[in-house]
Amino acid sequence: MDFTFLASTMVTLLKAVPTTLILFSLSIFFGGLLALVIVSMRVSGDPVLSGFAKGYIFVFRGSPLLIQMFLVFYGLGQFGVIRYSFLWPFLREPMVCAVLSLALCTAGYTAEIFRGGIRAVSPKEIEAARSIGMSGFLMVRRILAPIAFRHALPAYSTEIVLMMKSTALASLVTVWEVTGVAQRLISQTYRTMEVFLCAAIIYLVLNFIILQGMALLEYSLSRHRRAAPQPLKA
Repeated sequence: MDFTFLASTMVTLLKAVPTTLILFSLSIFFGGLLALVIVSMRVSGDPVLSGFAKGYIFVFRGSPLLIQMFLVFYGLGQFGVIRYSFLWPFLREPMVCAVLSLALCTAGYTAEIFRGGIRAVSPKEIEAARSIGMSGFLMVRRILAPIAFRHALPAYSTEIVLMMKSTALASLVTVWEVTGVAQRLISQTYRTMEVFLCAAIIYLVLNFIILQGMALLEYSLSRHRRAAPQPLKA
């Protein structure tokens, strides 16, 4: 194995890591915000809002992310109302289209994850909050949201890892992140094994860091569940 080539390939791919991280971070951020809106509609009790949320979740969970990305990248320009609007200078950029498609997709999955966390909250805790006169916003901020997020965190960490891996699809719409740069190197060198091995190592390291961060967050949110040390008997 040519270690000199591996080293040079790793250096080249590492230069694309910031693009991957920007793509990942923006997708998770905007997808999370949209998921909060969708899950609020889903549990609102309003049949129209709940029906829209169900339809959104069904569409974005039931269709492949690759097709969604192609529809956003190649399809939005087919509509004159978009092509001649103030949004077009942004939507014609590959990075914006990739972030938009990834955020829309992860919002569907994340909304269902958050809904599962909300359903895991005990009704007794909600009743206790209401009995002491908590307002709806205060109850959500102090009771519902922390407990629901703690229950949803294991599944949400899996979704975050999947989104990191899904950023590789952005190379198909000409965003030169790690996988895109790897494919370009392969077309130049015809050394598929070495290049993809370096790319796989980078993704493994990134996902390891993400999982460790999520594990620390889950640990910090579950302090009250860990039993206090018992004093030693004399």
